[in-house]
Amino acid sequence: MVKTAEQVVGQKQVAETQQQTFEAFHVNAHFWGRLTIGIVIVLSAALPLYLSFAAGYHPGWRAIFAAFLAYIALVGFAWVVEPVSYYATLGVSGTYLSFLTGNIANMCLPSAAAAQQVIGAEPGTKKGEVAATLAIATASFMNIAVLVPVILAGSYILSIIPESLQAAFTYIIPAIFGGMIAQLAMRKPLFGVIGLGFGILLTQLPVPVFFKGLICMMLTVAISMFLEHIKPSKLVHEGEMTSE
Repeated sequence: MVKTAEQVVGQKQVAETQQQTFEAFHVNAHFWGRLTIGIVIVLSAALPLYLSFAAGYHPGWRAIFAAFLAYIALVGFAWVVEPVSYYATLGVSGTYLSFLTGNIANMCLPSAAAAQQVIGAEPGTKKGEVAATLAIATASFMNIAVLVPVILAGSYILSIIPESLQAAFTYIIPAIFGGMIAQLAMRKPLFGVIGLGFGILLTQLPVPVFFKGLICMMLTVAISMFLEHIKPSKLVHEGEMTSE
């Protein structure tokens, strides 16, 4: 069916309107995201500043710097790796919301990925970002609803859980990431095999722990992008040979 000039113009106008709407959405997301995270930073720093300089409980700058350096050595890589690696799935608004609420790896990211898979949205698209944002917001509300009673009765709940079951809590994060790998690898099985292969290889090499995740991510992304790049070239070449 041949489209008329009016239909083509109408579709272009709709696309431009959608783009402008999404750009306005991102402007609001940046404003409220920076504002809310800034408020949280101020509130988080308020108590230690009060205890240090008003209440007289300052531990000394040497102890502060020593603890800060130890903390950087342990999780400093995550300050760079997590925003970069999670952004494709979370999008602008989802990233702000995730880093505001916390529990990114074990709640926000799995919720976003599951929502995108259910509605058939690709990560990095407008549809995928909206789905991720709504999923993270819903998961956050549910988390609060569950977390409040757990906090109030946490000690009692832990006291009645058998120790053998408590020992299994250490496998929660690996289990979540394992499920996510299986879920995402179903779309691109080869990429899943590549990522899993690099992960197994790096666990056997004498690489510092805080570099293993970064190296695995970079190698997996680089190889996957290379394979995606050569695929169109190969198809074009095969098409030329067939036509000859």
